[in-house]
Amino acid sequence: MTDIQHITSRDNPVLMRLRKLAGDAAAYRKIGSIWLEGDHLARAALARAHPVTLAVITEEGWNDQALRAIAEAAPRVLVVPTPLFKTVSGLESPAQIGFEVPHAAGQALTPGLDSVVLDRLQDAGNVGTILRSAAALGFRQILAIKGTAALWSPKVLRAGMGAHFGLRLIEGLAPEDLQGLNVPLIATSSYAEAHLHQLRLPQPCAWVMGHEGQGVQESLMQRCSLTVGIPQPGGEESLNVGAAAAICLYESARQRLA
Repeated sequence: MTDIQHITSRDNPVLMRLRKLAGDAAAYRKIGSIWLEGDHLARAALARAHPVTLAVITEEGWNDQALRAIAEAAPRVLVVPTPLFKTVSGLESPAQIGFEVPHAAGQALTPGLDSVVLDRLQDAGNVGTILRSAAALGFRQILAIKGTAALWSPKVLRAGMGAHFGLRLIEGLAPEDLQGLNVPLIATSSYAEAHLHQLRLPQPCAWVMGHEGQGVQESLMQRCSLTVGIPQPGGEESLNVGAAAAICLYESARQRLA
């Protein structure tokens, strides 16, 4: 049975915890839970049967049948006035519902799985975009090298649009930790002689996507068994890393399906 509470105090300890999760990109690592704001992320978590510990919903949202049904999927619900919900929101236009879900830290990488390696990517939008492309194109494991933007931060969650719940996400890795992956690593390079569409790509594999300005670090590039170029007949010097990832993952998926 769902425990439903109506809260009006700004100093409620649960709301204070959620403010930390909403305002600090890496707070989930210390607190051990994640704040999902908005019905889209809430629905995505439920669709993948991700465990939920708490729902927070505005009084207006509680009167909406569809939003109430989402909230009641949680074992505990806090109903709050809209101004109070805004204090835990990270959005310019706050949503009316959010979930707190547990964060499972310390997962080990799975050998032999199609993967994407994120090498110190800084932009949360890029990271979330790559997660979304990976989930769509059948790459089920994301391996983040230490220095990459926090994968479960609110900004990455919003950019990922629910992709997180269909992926294995492992953070804080060093290049040598990839030794146990047991699949070929592939990186893009403007100096590569062969272009993406000219090669038979290994299956399974792990695509390595590098820092927005510095690219793939040398110690990691040395572990790559293959480097490929992406044709750019328009003459641009380079592609955004999110766009490059989508192109590479699509070509792998296309060859796999063929």
